[in-house]
Amino acid sequence: MELDRSIPFAVQVADDLRRRLDAGEWKPGERFPGTVALSAEYDISQSTAVRAVGVLVSEGRLRKVIPKGFFVV
Repeated sequence: MELDRSIPFAVQVADDLRRRLDAGEWKPGERFPGTVALSAEYDISQSTAVRAVGVLVSEGRLRKVIPKGFFVV
């Protein structure tokens, strides 16, 4: 995915992850990739990946389970 510098990267990544969730790439209850993996996949900083995942958590699409990670709702 090519990121547009005029739009915050976290917004673009959250949009792409939302699209992938809607397409069924990850099923409910399935563990979601961690922020380290997402930062490598999208070639972004880990803090940007944390913000993108945080958007999905706030929308209720993901749930954080300490210390296991994020899971699809």
